[in-house]
Amino acid sequence: MKRGTESCRVYDAAMGDDFQPAADELLANNAEYAESFDRRGLPAAPSRRAAIVACMDSRMSIFGILGLADGEAHIIRNAGGVVTDDVIRSLCLSQRALGTREIILIHHTDCGLQKVTEDGFKAELEDELGVRPHWAVEAFEDPYVNVRKSIQRLLSSPFILDKNHIRGFVYDVTTGLLDEVSS
Repeated sequence: MKRGTESCRVYDAAMGDDFQPAADELLANNAEYAESFDRRGLPAAPSRRAAIVACMDSRMSIFGILGLADGEAHIIRNAGGVVTDDVIRSLCLSQRALGTREIILIHHTDCGLQKVTEDGFKAELEDELGVRPHWAVEAFEDPYVNVRKSIQRLLSSPFILDKNHIRGFVYDVTTGLLDEVSS
């Protein structure tokens, strides 16, 4: 069943009321990281000349999933991993200013955007805030269909320089495997 008419704060209740801000702990972790920092020589252009567009879901460690190291690929993340105008902007810069030639899309099973509806989510926000967002939620039912839609957006964009190496995948959050989506 799709959410869209329930509260936008569904995940707050599911996670409990014991929220503790993480910034101070993360800052301490950064200080430890910086003590042995050795990546000063990495160029801004990714060595594999690849850009990856993926969902922001915290269960997806893109570097781990693909066996990548720092400096090998650009990672562009948003809710759902959908190709939006901002993703196209980032990919345009990635290709034209930093030499990437391959685009890899990674959506996943059990995505939060499968659990809301476009109109329902916007209506909830409007009811709560008195204003309806102008941006698209990009809710979807099937991640495979949505990967195909995102590939088509890339292929039809005049701003994408190299369209010969675009592939899409769905990551299974229960097995850790990628399943390629046929276009």
